[in-house]
Amino acid sequence: MNKLIRKSLDFLLFSNVFIALCAVAQGLLCYRLLKVEPDKLVLGVLFCSTLAMYNYSILLSKPTDLQYSALRCAQWGFSHRRLTATITLLAILPIMPLAFFLALSSQILLFILALISFAYNLPLFRFEQKKFGLRNIPGIKFLLISLVWSLSCVLLPILELEKQQIFITVADTILLIAAELVFIAAITIPFDIRDLFQDKEDELKTIPVRFGEKKAYRFCFTLLSCYLTLLYLFTGNFNADFIALAFSVLLAGWIIFKSNWEKNEYYYFLYIDGIMIIQYLFIATIS
Repeated sequence: MNKLIRKSLDFLLFSNVFIALCAVAQGLLCYRLLKVEPDKLVLGVLFCSTLAMYNYSILLSKPTDLQYSALRCAQWGFSHRRLTATITLLAILPIMPLAFFLALSSQILLFILALISFAYNLPLFRFEQKKFGLRNIPGIKFLLISLVWSLSCVLLPILELEKQQIFITVADTILLIAAELVFIAAITIPFDIRDLFQDKEDELKTIPVRFGEKKAYRFCFTLLSCYLTLLYLFTGNFNADFIALAFSVLLAGWIIFKSNWEKNEYYYFLYIDGIMIIQYLFIATIS
């Protein structure tokens, strides 16, 4: 790979700009499914908050033997620690003025999600003289990530639509949140499969650690099937939106099927996370 392209790709992926763009794409997808115009304010909040929280996690984690880490993202993050801190600060600064223009219900939601995100890596609890954080609670890691993403990319836009006197039914809201949750969970688990051995050492009770690699893959495909079912219940028929997202699910299933711990990090960060952007591109192109 050309050195300049490699450096540019490293910055895009490991500075978490790409995952922040994925959050924007999921917000756009929500607006598309609801047949309303996107709110640029909400999309700005999604981008900045995602960028800030993911970089915060990098800054908070402190691997003991960074030079021996097999993860390129860890090596990049800590060899560019000052840049990571700067990006985090630049992402945090606009959040407060942007949040000021949001509805009170949206501000409360963002506050709750921020608390969950900040607490995710912090050792807030103690058991038998051992400290641990939310991510160490058995089976909760993928659920917390999926919950934060679904509430951010679906509930936040819906709450803001009420300011425009556009009211989404409770049933449609629940279906969209549930669909987003199971989809994010499905594409999160392959990362846990990749980190299986490291998570065992860190005593993280992820799905692959508890049930094994094969069952974790089956769970991914079950979640993708649930996503299609929830999507059909939302759309009510096999319309263009459903067909476009069904194609994206087939692609997601194929990418997840091809993933394994031997794949490099570009595969996970670019292809698996990139499915979130592909979803919006498919629905914008086909429907």
